[in-house]
Amino acid sequence: MAMSGFEGFEKRLELHFFGDDPAMMGSNLGLRLLDFESLEQVLNAVQCTVVSAVANQYFDAYVLSESSLFVYPTKIIIKTCGTTQLLKSIRPLIHHACNLGLSLCSCRYTRGSFIFPKAQPSPHTSFKEEVLYLEDTVPDNLCYRKASVMPSKITNHSWHVFTACDESHIIPSDHDIYTVEVCMTDLDRASARKFFLPPGGGNKSGDVAGKEMTKITGIGEINPRAMICDFAFDPCGYSMNGIHNDRYSTIHVTPEDGFSYASFECVGSIFDDDDIEHLVGTLRRAVQVFRPASLSVSTTCASHEVWPRVAHALEPIGLKCRSCAADEFPSAGSIVFQTFTARRK
Repeated sequence: MAMSGFEGFEKRLELHFFGDDPAMMGSNLGLRLLDFESLEQVLNAVQCTVVSAVANQYFDAYVLSESSLFVYPTKIIIKTCGTTQLLKSIRPLIHHACNLGLSLCSCRYTRGSFIFPKAQPSPHTSFKEEVLYLEDTVPDNLCYRKASVMPSKITNHSWHVFTACDESHIIPSDHDIYTVEVCMTDLDRASARKFFLPPGGGNKSGDVAGKEMTKITGIGEINPRAMICDFAFDPCGYSMNGIHNDRYSTIHVTPEDGFSYASFECVGSIFDDDDIEHLVGTLRRAVQVFRPASLSVSTTCASHEVWPRVAHALEPIGLKCRSCAADEFPSAGSIVFQTFTARRK
């Protein structure tokens, strides 16, 4: 293991808002009315920038210098890697949402175990510090709160969760939505090399190089229905957001040997047979792009219909489930954390 390097494991923040202003909600845009200058202010606090963007009638998706941002009318998801200070986005987001007549009603923060925890700045030096910061930052009306570290049998693979919500959102309004977060480590070297710019290829733009990586790695085939916004970093690294109707998927890759890492995240609805049917194949194709030696999968859902499908997707491609932990959280529902390892020939 390298003594130091780029931190691939992301921090993820999901904020839900509500509002009673008929004029604002009648536009059906909500948080999407935030101007780019306001978003830049939020991202400056986090210490990252927008490098590419795409949108449809449902939401806006931004590829960041460190991961991704998704803006829906009443929901924002920010996912950042490296030494970003993600939790510092909460106060400015609450402020900007308030100017739109929207109030925070639920918050969910999740992350894995950092590869380089000592490199993290405040308020991310430990989960204890993160929880204290969150407790102090979220409004008092979000009084139903829970923090937990979900363990596993794999060294340095734990899942950290904090949720908070007000009384009316203990059961989320989008209770049919599931989120699957995959964290992959020790990537196959041949697979990881595809995420380095070729010698002399540094004069290509990140967008052009990103599209080439999407094609040669097979990422474009993970969910053929999605419109992809991708970006390649110099000298290495890759990010993409895929959008399909109101669903998103996202991939981020840190390919350096010794601390290689890739993440895949997608959302769907338990009421949509098409989503459920495609989940196993989508998850299997995503993992096969990277062929990791170990990975973890966190499934957040109000029901238990989704997480059993994870093993069905991964075991046929040579991955064995090593541990499974489950817990219930206000506003999030059930979170199931599974870890898998593979033997390489």
